[in-house]
Amino acid sequence: MQIVQHDARFASADQITPADLAEIAAAGYRSVICNRPDGEGGPSQPASAQIREAAKQLGLQFAYLPVTPGKIGPDEIARFAQLLVDLPAPVLAYCRTGNRATNLWQFAQASAQAHPVAAPVETGTAAAAACDWDNGKDNSGANRADKQAAPGGAGKRWDVVVIGGGLAGISVSASLLRRQPGLSIAIIEPNEHHDYQPAWTLVGGGAYDVKKTRRPMASVIPRGATWIRAAAERVEPHADLVRLTNGETVAYRQLIVAPGLRLAWERIEGLEATLGKNGVTSNYRYDLAPYTWALVQQMQGGTALFTQPAMPIKCAGAPQKAMYLACDHWLNAGVLSKVNVEFDLAGAVLFGVPTFVPPLMEYVKRYDAKLAFSSNLVAVDGPARRATFEAKDAEGNVTRIEKRFDMIHVVPPQVPPDFIRDSELADAAGWCEVDHATLQHPRWPNVFSLGDVCSAPNAKTGAAARKQSVIVAENLLAARAGEALRYRYDGYGSCPLTVEKGKVVLAEFGYGGKLLPTFPLDPTRPRRLMWFLKASVLPRFYWSGMLKGREWFTGAAPAEAQR
Repeated sequence: MQIVQHDARFASADQITPADLAEIAAAGYRSVICNRPDGEGGPSQPASAQIREAAKQLGLQFAYLPVTPGKIGPDEIARFAQLLVDLPAPVLAYCRTGNRATNLWQFAQASAQAHPVAAPVETGTAAAAACDWDNGKDNSGANRADKQAAPGGAGKRWDVVVIGGGLAGISVSASLLRRQPGLSIAIIEPNEHHDYQPAWTLVGGGAYDVKKTRRPMASVIPRGATWIRAAAERVEPHADLVRLTNGETVAYRQLIVAPGLRLAWERIEGLEATLGKNGVTSNYRYDLAPYTWALVQQMQGGTALFTQPAMPIKCAGAPQKAMYLACDHWLNAGVLSKVNVEFDLAGAVLFGVPTFVPPLMEYVKRYDAKLAFSSNLVAVDGPARRATFEAKDAEGNVTRIEKRFDMIHVVPPQVPPDFIRDSELADAAGWCEVDHATLQHPRWPNVFSLGDVCSAPNAKTGAAARKQSVIVAENLLAARAGEALRYRYDGYGSCPLTVEKGKVVLAEFGYGGKLLPTFPLDPTRPRRLMWFLKASVLPRFYWSGMLKGREWFTGAAPAEAQR
């Protein structure tokens, strides 16, 4: 439990348990508000009724006001404001991370400042007016661009603020500046380095130097853009503000959301304590990919497990690519027959685009790998070399199965960043909601999103971000000029499947699994040419082309030109 005190009367917290209430009461709080819907976090989440009963035993007042992420409206704000009037202070409100509770309090404060009232706030009146909901005002970015920054956000209002300094954020910033060099663009990114993550699979297979995958962040920030070295903590689209973890605010006219996703290592019990030792590794981290290769080289026999969590994840082919490269090494070293290889997938298919399953199955057979579908990793005991999986049968029954390993390559569950999941920008699943064609937010027209965080149902790959950056750059500038959004994203993504060292199946596809090959070749055939593309051409193009706003082979054109 982490409590954040906002003033003498109010504090917010992440999820609390009945056991936390004694500490809360001892700290002087007199009331508790639950803003998290029951069942949101699954069976591990304490029900509000449990919290209510425990609070009652301690003499604390309790109120249940559930709010869905991204769905804070005038009624919820007014009801929250009313609770702050009715409940004895100090009040502690909680949700999953504390963000929703904090947002409700800030909206209620803004409402009270804009419309001082002596009587309790009535539903949907003052709160709605303060936040520009249903009050006849234009909610477009163009008409809100020149309003003054909110309290605490005084200072420069940027033309475009980009959240995220990964491929998506850097490439779209470079594309915008190539089109309109005079734009004032701020890039919010806390990391001091930028990683070329697609090469980490090659690092784990002994085919690439990990040091070549990392460069200083300052070296990739486009000329003309400003790097704000901080992390975003909250987005307030009603005020055109991004709040940072250092307490500062950044005001924008248009916002691009591209912070990527979060690797949720903590969702696998015991994993974080054993990563990088006891035979437990992952190519999804810079410091662990070399350990993967070390384990592969050391392996002379035993059991090697490779896992894949539920979708969506970065590059759906990466988990099995780790297996193929390891098996290829063991085959050439003459020890594959002594290694029991198993691929545990939470899903029910080897790859989401059926066209590519047959050639992949040929390699599964070549390496004599066992496939375990509907098998999800839930716990790892490194010292004991045991992994626990939840296996689901055809009837939906779930059983826990323990498997011993000598080496295990783990792919963590992957989720939206908390500050997006708990914001007004989120869809029901927590991703930044966008129109799947234009990549514009459906409720906040001055907001666009691309990369792993956006809700478009495409494969989350760097190749997708490369195409999306053009769509967002063109459509954002059109929106800025008050013109129609003419560019459409077709869901393109690419997954170079490294089935052996020296050969790649280049899977390129769009929405609905439609094949979108760049080259006039059979895309299902493993080729050395595609290995050369993956291992030699693409890394150079990444640093010198994609991050510089060079849009070769994007195929982007206005919608009317595509017909």
